[in-house]
Amino acid sequence: MNTHRPVYTHAQLKRLFDPQSVAIFGASPNTQSFGARTIANMAHYRGQIFRINPNYQQIGEDTYYPNLASLPVTPDCAVFAIPRAGIEPALLECVKAGIGGAVIFASGYTETGDAEHTKSQQRISAIARESGIKIIGPNSLGFINFISGAMTSFASGEMIMNQPRGPGIGVVSQSGALGFSLGQAERRGINLSHVLTFGNGADVNIADEIAFLAGDPNCAAIACLFEGMQNPKQLLEAGELAWKANKPVVICKLGIGKDAATAALSHTGSLAGSTEAYWALFERAGFIVVPHIENLLETASFFAKVGTLKSTGVAAIGGSGGALIAATDAAEKYGVPMPQPTEATKVKLRPFVPEYGALRNPCDLTAMLTKDNSIAGNAIEAMITGDTYGAIVVPHTSLSQGSIKRAQGMSAAGQRLGKPVCLTYSGGWINGPGVTEAELDPNLQCFQSIDRCYATLAAWHKREARRSAEQSAKPRPHHRISSIDAATDASQRIKASLTTSIGERKAKSILALYGIPVTEDCLTHSADEAAIAAQACGFPVVLKIESSDIQHKTEVGGIRLNLNSTDAVKTAYAEMMVQVKSAAPNAKIDGVLVQAMQKPGLEIMVGVRIDPLFGPLVIVGLGGIFVELLKDTALELAPVTTEQALNMLNTLKGHTLFKGYRGADSVDLSALADIIVRLSEFANDQQQIISELDVNPIICSADGLIAVDALIVRH
Repeated sequence: MNTHRPVYTHAQLKRLFDPQSVAIFGASPNTQSFGARTIANMAHYRGQIFRINPNYQQIGEDTYYPNLASLPVTPDCAVFAIPRAGIEPALLECVKAGIGGAVIFASGYTETGDAEHTKSQQRISAIARESGIKIIGPNSLGFINFISGAMTSFASGEMIMNQPRGPGIGVVSQSGALGFSLGQAERRGINLSHVLTFGNGADVNIADEIAFLAGDPNCAAIACLFEGMQNPKQLLEAGELAWKANKPVVICKLGIGKDAATAALSHTGSLAGSTEAYWALFERAGFIVVPHIENLLETASFFAKVGTLKSTGVAAIGGSGGALIAATDAAEKYGVPMPQPTEATKVKLRPFVPEYGALRNPCDLTAMLTKDNSIAGNAIEAMITGDTYGAIVVPHTSLSQGSIKRAQGMSAAGQRLGKPVCLTYSGGWINGPGVTEAELDPNLQCFQSIDRCYATLAAWHKREARRSAEQSAKPRPHHRISSIDAATDASQRIKASLTTSIGERKAKSILALYGIPVTEDCLTHSADEAAIAAQACGFPVVLKIESSDIQHKTEVGGIRLNLNSTDAVKTAYAEMMVQVKSAAPNAKIDGVLVQAMQKPGLEIMVGVRIDPLFGPLVIVGLGGIFVELLKDTALELAPVTTEQALNMLNTLKGHTLFKGYRGADSVDLSALADIIVRLSEFANDQQQIISELDVNPIICSADGLIAVDALIVRH
């Protein structure tokens, strides 16, 4: 598991990302050089530029300096447009001069896989760590600050570097090329404040850049294109800073293949992949997750423009019945409420809806919408005045010059009422009349898809509900509910185990230290012993094979249920031993457990996987033998609170079973959440010495909750 430093703050990164002066190493009169291309990209920069190259002194009006010591002032930031061999000496020169930040273009470091090149990058990291200089790169495209006009990059971005129209979107991207391509959205009217990349991330990483934007007043929302990182929990720190600043973070995760569930001994290990862990982390951080790159800027632009949610009701209005049906379908898909208008609203709407239109939600104005360009704005205002609706969707099916005029009226209505007016473009003329003007308008929300529009509205509702709940709730610090002594006692027992897998009997005794209700059992070594133990337990009983070499008993025939007599126990014992030895001939058999048969109930699985990046992960799902087949699970970072445990249970597809289904007993969710919290505390305590845990199943019946099987896997 990785430890990590705290994320850098806005103040720590200000000289790097908002420099008042920049020194460019490798400046050259050769227009094709990286240095010259960077200077050309800095044409709109409102600070000072110093050209560093000992081979030149004066070329035309451009002054060149041999080194930093010859400069009239100490620059805030240095850009290295020089070969790899010169990077470390130049970097040490910057440290000596007191420069605040550095951008390294040079490639040929860890991305090559070469050991010596990796050591070179490690030395860069060490320089940053020991000196305090903040570095992006190596192998970086640099960054753009649209506020100051600083485009510290050699890329041919074809950017419009006009100063933004108020706070805009800060883009953070692990891919430099994709990040800069998103920066070109400024050309279509999307308001950007920054594009930040970091190359190999020897020092500054994606969490640091989110944290910087969280503290920047020029940024209203953060769009993050994410691949992965060595210390993902840093995102929680960055997310907390963004949440406190009320800066929505919209994130798109690239690389979501089945990449983590490998060689697992437990059910949990095969179900808890790193992609699922990232989703859990994003959720805890308060990020808005979008599935595709195409969603990223549209969603971020919405959040950058939108104000406080006034109502979750959403209206739809337009001139195409088909498009309005599509809007209704999308609303149902994402759970966005579309209530019907009140009678008072209908009275206001009546003058704008012909008798063959639809005076309802969605409201079909028919082609009459185009007869008078003022109709759209007036109808929107009539529709969303009052408390029923907090936003309105206007599907555009075709564009014309009239679209521009109609949008102006819509914008005015949205501004007066302080509610978003969402324009969706479903036609083939993607950049037709009015689209750029609408993107530029702070009162209009633009989407190239009805589906993406409603997905964004649903995300807005969810985020606003969370913020409202946190603001109204009394602060309650998380208190441990299991005994602190349990951690020490359990650790000693786990370390004392001579096998990698700790079987049911020992595993249950360890979990019992944490207050987990577990079945009592008797370990027997013959059919006669089993029969005597069964009489002591009381019929009916269960027989289970006990072996540290057998993780899943059912797969080898190692369980017999509902045995109601001593003869049945003896027969089952003999048959089971034959079947198990045939199925697992090399397994060391420790004996057979005899347990009282539990009353049937809903079976739940709770497990743990220790991830090398995320630490302990707790996973909950419908249990029993079908857990991997159904894969109805929820995952969280451990430890979890009671509220988080309840949320995990409520997100399961089969959550309705908890209320009792077709006469079955309902489940005590509070008691089940308590077990989940205790197991998450076990995971957090023992993460250095275990790798997996399965508690499967926990039987939930009218008699209570009890864990009937468990498996602990040591590192």
